[in-house]
Amino acid sequence: MPAIGTVNQPLRVAIVGSGPSGFYAAEHLLKQANLVVEIDMYDRLPTPYGLVRGGVAPDHQKIKSVIKVYEKIAASANFRFFGNVEIGRDLHHSDLIRYYHAVIYATGAQSDRRMDIPGEDLAGSHAATEFVGWYNAHPDYRDLHFDLSQERVAVIGNGNVAMDVVRILAKTPEELLQTDIADYALEALRHSRVKHIYVLGRRGPAQAAYTNPELKELGELADADVIVSPEEATLDPLSAEWLDKSGDSTAQKNVRMLQEYAARGSRGKSRQIHMHFLVSPVELIGTERVEAIKLVRNVLQPASDGSLRPKPTDQTFTLPVGLVFRSIGYKGVPVPELPFDARSGVIPNVEGRVVAEGQVLRGVYCAGWIKRGATGVIGTNKPDSIETVNQLLNDLPDLPEVAPENASREAIPNLLAARGVRYVTFSDWQTLDQLEIAQGQAVGRPRLKFSRISEMLEALAAHQSAVSAD
Repeated sequence: MPAIGTVNQPLRVAIVGSGPSGFYAAEHLLKQANLVVEIDMYDRLPTPYGLVRGGVAPDHQKIKSVIKVYEKIAASANFRFFGNVEIGRDLHHSDLIRYYHAVIYATGAQSDRRMDIPGEDLAGSHAATEFVGWYNAHPDYRDLHFDLSQERVAVIGNGNVAMDVVRILAKTPEELLQTDIADYALEALRHSRVKHIYVLGRRGPAQAAYTNPELKELGELADADVIVSPEEATLDPLSAEWLDKSGDSTAQKNVRMLQEYAARGSRGKSRQIHMHFLVSPVELIGTERVEAIKLVRNVLQPASDGSLRPKPTDQTFTLPVGLVFRSIGYKGVPVPELPFDARSGVIPNVEGRVVAEGQVLRGVYCAGWIKRGATGVIGTNKPDSIETVNQLLNDLPDLPEVAPENASREAIPNLLAARGVRYVTFSDWQTLDQLEIAQGQAVGRPRLKFSRISEMLEALAAHQSAVSAD
């Protein structure tokens, strides 16, 4: 039997998930000298790039330029994309381990963390992931409805996703026209009656998790003021001491900006973004839908790891709001046939090697948020994926064998065809990409996205018919 990774027996790797962690894993594999690799990447959607397409805010086009890196990876002759293929429906893990020497799961964190408070399931209470997916034209969220007739909205969380939600709610239609926001979301936001947006963080200004650019953008909106009371912008003694000792430049700049907003006050704009710190939600109040949110005031106390953690006091107050978005973290979902840690929302692993009942599963790996949890930014996934691939490379001599009939380059396309699966190739995606850009240019926008899988497949069929007719 030839050694795995040679011309006679290429290393066959399936990567499940086409977000940043999946592409960085593919990149590191393809860069290996003297190693012949064949990579098949799967995604349940016809479109690649994961949260870069479906999660990055539509007004952050520069961040999306990382796609150019992924396009170069996909251009390799030894790389194939199988979109519109769902693992657990069209193919199964038990299939993949028959056709590949190794499988890397890079499925991200598709769910959200709950607050677990009374009233959380009232109408008008939503996960930020739903709203983000909706305005980004993600097919899973296309048909959701958000009651933008409400004048008062609470956004719970102090991370970048929370800031994205706030910014999209606060922007004018003219500002949103310059983005690739979903057309139906643009129309709904055009008629929004939202006037007051309350941003609620359980810790203080120094502990906020958003980055400096995200906070700065709030102060540059055309028709929204950022309102911070001088009292809330003033650090408590513990935070001031921590900030001074930590030397955290991001936190220091955030605090300075918040203090500048406090000094600036209202400029009479139509919408107001109210920043509140050291508060935690304890109840959503309402009969049939959200009418108010009950909050408890917190104080900070030192934790054993040196951080400052919030501790609730006996002081509570209520804010009248008709719409609530919780943005307190993403969480992974189980992959059929694989072990899963429900508490942490990850696949159990050791440095990327998947572990079941204390035993490493040969040839099965994970990378990205499903490996480590929903932490970091896009670039954080690169070293994470490299670590996983290095474990795979170390395991080469012990990887499971693939039967010759399953090792054929055509084995997987034949299997999908036999199961009646209409998969989307990377070339198909490039066609959809060009169609979206053309649709956007026709109305003076950077892109007009397809938001339904059926529309994508119909557009591809129509394009292919037109090409055949020529």
